[in-house]
Amino acid sequence: MSEVVPTGKAGLPAANAATASGTIAAQSEPDMKGWLLKWTNYLKGYQKRWFVLSKGVLSYYRAEHGAGANAGGRSAGGKLSIRRRRKGPRAENQAEMTHTCRGTISLHGALIHTVDSCTFVISNGGTQTFHIKAANEVERQSWVTALELAKAKAIRAMESDEEEEDTAANTIPSEELNLVVRELTVRLENLKTCYDLITKHGAALQRALSELESGEDLANKTKIVSERATLFRISSNAMINACSDYLQTAQTQGHKWSKMLQHERDQKLHLEEMVEQLARQHSHLEQAAHRHRPNAAASASDDEDNEFYDAQEEGGSVASQEDSSFILKIPVAHHRRNSNDATGSSSEGEEGNSETQQVLVVTDNLDNMDMTDRISVNSSQALTPTLSNNNQSTKVARRRRTRVPDKPNYPLNLWSIIKNCIGKDLSKIPMPVNFNEPLSMLQRLTEDFEYSEILDKAAQCKDTCEQLAYVTAFTVSSYSTTSNRTGKPFNPLLGETYECDRTDDLGWRCINEQVSHHPPMAAQYCESRGWRCWQEFTMTSKFRGKYIQIVPLGYAHVEFPATGNKFTWRKVTTTVHNIIVGKLWVDNHGDMEIYGEKSAKGVKCHLKYLPYSYFTRDTQRRVKGVVMDNSNQVKWVINGTWDSKIEIAPVTSTSGSAENPVYKTGNYKTAWSRRLPPTDCDKYYNFTLLACQLNEPEPNVAPTDSRLRPDQRLMEDGKWNESNGEKLRLEEKQRARRREREAEAEKAAAEGRPYPPYEPIWFSKQQDEGTDSLVHVFKGTYWDAKAKQEWSKCPDIF
Repeated sequence: MSEVVPTGKAGLPAANAATASGTIAAQSEPDMKGWLLKWTNYLKGYQKRWFVLSKGVLSYYRAEHGAGANAGGRSAGGKLSIRRRRKGPRAENQAEMTHTCRGTISLHGALIHTVDSCTFVISNGGTQTFHIKAANEVERQSWVTALELAKAKAIRAMESDEEEEDTAANTIPSEELNLVVRELTVRLENLKTCYDLITKHGAALQRALSELESGEDLANKTKIVSERATLFRISSNAMINACSDYLQTAQTQGHKWSKMLQHERDQKLHLEEMVEQLARQHSHLEQAAHRHRPNAAASASDDEDNEFYDAQEEGGSVASQEDSSFILKIPVAHHRRNSNDATGSSSEGEEGNSETQQVLVVTDNLDNMDMTDRISVNSSQALTPTLSNNNQSTKVARRRRTRVPDKPNYPLNLWSIIKNCIGKDLSKIPMPVNFNEPLSMLQRLTEDFEYSEILDKAAQCKDTCEQLAYVTAFTVSSYSTTSNRTGKPFNPLLGETYECDRTDDLGWRCINEQVSHHPPMAAQYCESRGWRCWQEFTMTSKFRGKYIQIVPLGYAHVEFPATGNKFTWRKVTTTVHNIIVGKLWVDNHGDMEIYGEKSAKGVKCHLKYLPYSYFTRDTQRRVKGVVMDNSNQVKWVINGTWDSKIEIAPVTSTSGSAENPVYKTGNYKTAWSRRLPPTDCDKYYNFTLLACQLNEPEPNVAPTDSRLRPDQRLMEDGKWNESNGEKLRLEEKQRARRREREAEAEKAAAEGRPYPPYEPIWFSKQQDEGTDSLVHVFKGTYWDAKAKQEWSKCPDIF
């Protein structure tokens, strides 16, 4: 926890210093500096920290020992002086130069939360979080206002740079060259005309001066000389102006050409690197083809040379007899999610214990595997209800559609679109709808509950560890559709919502809302009769030319009211391969830790998603893990693949040493098995049955519902050109709304009054239970508003 303790400067009271900072916020570049008290769990107390807000970046520094002893009259008690940086990054004193940067937050993608009258939180969505407490509400509002305006300025600068880059990158060189040549030719003709006029009027002036020397009729001749001199002066000025215009045009275009040339050079370097990578991979594949067996040791390598190969066909084997026994390395330290380590706080020393323990899992009696507990079958059967409801037993379930219109054939080169976007965030790549699927990200998140019957089964479990084993199977099932779904969902607009009420057939209903635009963040709440699940989804993503990598940052939670058990997890990394050549395919990899809270506190599951690799004997898309009780003893084993099925087995006995234990399990039972999609689903975006029903028109939904998006509906109907036009219109409308809010915020800052930031409609920011972090919590008012058809709070976004 960081606390800001403001004091006046040069004898001014604290309130005046705060007012000064508020005035700074109204300027074009709000900059702030000051000493803070930073609470660290490891040092058991406060340490001084130096915070700097400059150029859209908030940074904090750790002072070296003795560095702040005489820091401009500041005491070690953590007093803060706020001042405006005047002419560049000038150090206030020598101590300021000894600070070591410990964390930064770029404000263009930051979340700024107001906790109470004195406390506010700045976070970039998951990896960095600063908790700051001011001495009073005026100080807090001054900082928040300055941060909000700095964020708005950073967003404008970023979008301006991207538009300039896109314009330079997308301009055809020949057309640009012809345009500039024509403009310079016109200006050169003007110069020639001015030259002829100067020559003509100069000669006339010279003749008039010669005639003046004769001494006859001086008055008339003086008048003629004056007229000739005036014409000469006018022509000279025109010549000077024409030269200036020509020079300015040449300099402007020269700068632009230089920038375009540098851009093309950078792209050439990237392409050369990619070609080199592809050549290396081809060589490795040829070497592997001559081997009798793959090199198993290479499977543990993280070398990028092994990353980009075509995936195997669907239907690979899972959990075979030889795969049922495995070795797993699990972290020794118990996971603690507090205000620092849960959000990747900037406090130093919070990286945790990196030591691991290696466990061996051995399965007995595999010939008599228990398959009676399957809760889903490997078939394309229709979705059916999993829980009965006596009150709705006579209600006829609605007949829903089973497919969407076929995907039209609009060939477009992916590389020609995204080659100029290397290094940018995935959500900011201006892709046409040709690479989308007719679903928004809010609808895609709802697909997590396609196998909600797993949670229904978990709700019936009496044993906490067994319940967690089923929850683990549920978390894996959400990745089943990614194996053959490479379409990009639509980015939701700020304020966009999506509801999915399936209580009549599936027993659950959920509501999603896009609660932030910078960074993109969605909040979701789903409830059933035996459980409730919610999550805050945000991510960081980068396109590097060879692949697109998506790293989720938000947490998901599920709670079972009957037992009071609550479980929390964060999703693993998803990578889309073969961006340049070959067929696109998706891999999920990384470590996932699911840990219990409330009544299940201390229980946890460590799950490992193995990365895809040719150079391994292991099953591809393999997932393996263990469930441990509050004494770190393994009770259940998880085994399977994320694209087919997950099996669980209880541990029957333990042997071996404490450092390297060996766990023997009983028979496996299938906790989840994927329902295969229809055989012709490749004609309509590889949608599952649930995915086909998500965008089906629904009456009485909110006016902000994703089903009402015109661009998305046009794409589903096969009108892609019209959809691209609507997509551009909606994005520009969203930018216009944001500019209006920024202008109102700047006006409020100039008038010295607070301006409330954007607030979601159906979710509110509250402190997360057990932590200092702020999360979006469902208000519970959506379904009542739907029953009354009261949508007055909904913004006009479409």
